[in-house]
Amino acid sequence: MKRIAVLTSGGDAPGMNAAIRAVVRTAIYHNVEVIGVMRGYSGLIHGEFVKMDLGSVADIIHRGGTILHTARSQEFLTEDGRQRAVQKMKEAGIEGLVAIGGDGTFRGAAALDKLGIPTIGVPGTIDNDIPCTSLTIGFDTVVNTVVDAINKIRDTATSHERIFVIEVMGRNAGFIALAAGLAGGAESILIPEIPADVTTVVDNIRRGLARGKRHSIILVAEGVGDVREITEKITKLSGLETRLSILGYIQRGGTPTALDRILASRMGAEAVRLLLKGERAKMIGIAGEEIKSFDIQWALQQKKEIDLDQYNLAGILSI
Repeated sequence: MKRIAVLTSGGDAPGMNAAIRAVVRTAIYHNVEVIGVMRGYSGLIHGEFVKMDLGSVADIIHRGGTILHTARSQEFLTEDGRQRAVQKMKEAGIEGLVAIGGDGTFRGAAALDKLGIPTIGVPGTIDNDIPCTSLTIGFDTVVNTVVDAINKIRDTATSHERIFVIEVMGRNAGFIALAAGLAGGAESILIPEIPADVTTVVDNIRRGLARGKRHSIILVAEGVGDVREITEKITKLSGLETRLSILGYIQRGGTPTALDRILASRMGAEAVRLLLKGERAKMIGIAGEEIKSFDIQWALQQKKEIDLDQYNLAGILSI
């Protein structure tokens, strides 16, 4: 294998640039050329290729987002679109691909592999909802961003003696809300995996009031439902002044943490090593401190479960 490509697809995540850097420099170390694909699978279809060298990835390890940009491609979901992508890659002499992103990115990688392009998936998503890996690139950074927001909002909540409902990202999973809620000392955490019980939330607020606590932080994962309705219900049942803060896209940006930079660097390098060993249709994951690989089709059929012990611990510590 003499020439490989790398792309980022789906939502951006802090640490993607560190992964790109690792792919490029590991490949060049092994005398393999690297082509950067702009705008994900859309760029594959339209041949938006850029030759990468050592200088291409200088001074990017600390930057959020992705220098290759990212886009969602409806065209790639069609058989014709995928065939065009493969044709463009063959014309450019690309013999393998590293795809960095979430489950949609992995499904695209699996489709390309079936069409003859050896592909390795690297999990880059803030949601941390990819099976077969305890961490995804970007998750640690977003949790720290949310915890920082909780700290700041708590100052206002304390000063004004109010309840604050904070909505965080996570798509259909509660990993961000649970980790940030536990680290930020939230009084209640609502996640999609556990049926929302606003009555229990209000009971927790009243218990705090009884011991002299005049504020509460309620963390809600976006997949739970309409956070405005939840906020209104809390206000109605508690009779207390409640404010809503939706953190939104501020969670996606920012400088990646050291953990995300290291994780991305290790995963990106391993993806290249797998391609050069002749591996294909694999995803990279981490278990403990060990980087592993799994069949990508099998991984996509699995479901990543929330850690109920952590959820129960958060409830215990918030009494």
